[in-house]
Amino acid sequence: MFEERRLYGSTTRREAPADQASVRRSNLGLVLRHLRDAGPRSRARIAQDTGLNKATVSSLVAELADRRLISAGDVDRAGSVGRPGLIVHLDGRGVCGVGVELNVDYVAILVLDLQGTVLVEHRVALDVPELGAERTLDEVARLVREAMAAAEARGAVPVGLTVAVPGLVRSVDGVATYAPNLGWRDVAVLDGLRARVDLDCPVRVENDANLSAIAEWAMGPEARTPDLVYLTGEVGVGGGLIVDGRLLRGAGGLSGEVGHTSLGDPELVCGCGRRGCWETVVGLTALLRAAADPDDPVHDHGRDLETRLAELAARADAGDERTLAALTQVGTALGTGAAVLINVFNPQVVLLGGYFAVLGRFLTEPMAAELRQRVFGPDLAGARIVLSTLGFTAAVRGGAHVALESVFDDPTLVPATGDDGASPAVGS
Repeated sequence: MFEERRLYGSTTRREAPADQASVRRSNLGLVLRHLRDAGPRSRARIAQDTGLNKATVSSLVAELADRRLISAGDVDRAGSVGRPGLIVHLDGRGVCGVGVELNVDYVAILVLDLQGTVLVEHRVALDVPELGAERTLDEVARLVREAMAAAEARGAVPVGLTVAVPGLVRSVDGVATYAPNLGWRDVAVLDGLRARVDLDCPVRVENDANLSAIAEWAMGPEARTPDLVYLTGEVGVGGGLIVDGRLLRGAGGLSGEVGHTSLGDPELVCGCGRRGCWETVVGLTALLRAAADPDDPVHDHGRDLETRLAELAARADAGDERTLAALTQVGTALGTGAAVLINVFNPQVVLLGGYFAVLGRFLTEPMAAELRQRVFGPDLAGARIVLSTLGFTAAVRGGAHVALESVFDDPTLVPATGDDGASPAVGS
């Protein structure tokens, strides 16, 4: 029996009484997700894979085509008996999801269409703590307006927007309850954006590490790994935890704050006000403090973060002793905390994101040495340390992916073209 597992929201589809319209919406979503996850298929193959009967699949495919969510490709001649069918594939270029990230050093935005094609991508260097919440939201609103206009110019209508915030988030009303490295408490991100931008689509606010983990699970190098730990490498350090293919949110949705475990230097004050948090020894601030004097350009929040990290990498490649010692120090501390996560969650993969990935070639050796000393199970309990290839786009990609989930949950949200002849024909 075909089983559908949904990552966002940590839910699995259950059998429940439903009216005919609900069943049809569910089946439309089932076919659309299957084409996304399994790739182009004939109608006969879709029926075989999903357990739906062929007549039902034919009807569902016709409706999805009328909504321009799928289109026809080549003729399927492999093993065909009688008249060959057409291969159908995911289309959906007329809809898009928007991901936004607020972080200490920048704000970023990314727009994906239903096929996963990047339509718009932009990041602006910004000292968010200095700017404050209101002026930061002004800048975010400007980016959103520009990105949505660019997407609509390409014929893609936004179906959702997700904002990533590094801290505790109350998703029910979009309030950043506590983002210590931004200096924010009880900031109404959702209401603030809606007051600034005319948004005719759902808006969500989520923790950045959770969205990064979702992006890695959906489209990263270790996609669909059922047990995965993602570590953000920013000024703050968060964790996105995927256990048995589900995002682990915790009883109050506040899981993953691994940067505030007591694994750091007890003499160092964290952005949260406490002493000895893990991020005091592995966060970006810790690296910069150890690698460069306060007046060094790599500390300038107004400069692009990746440019600053490239300068550190160049110094390390040139053999600068202070930079290499700082990277070794951080890598070792990274191994100390990652060992705890491996011992507790026994993941298949520990993914290093953000600056951990950018400078990973200098961090992984001391990290691995520490892990070998501290992980209880043999061979790191089967865990592999992997550098993210999504870089600093993980959170915005995860946000755009979550925004698009509404279409996969209910494809009828996208209007049908009717009988105007504009929709692609899907043959038998």
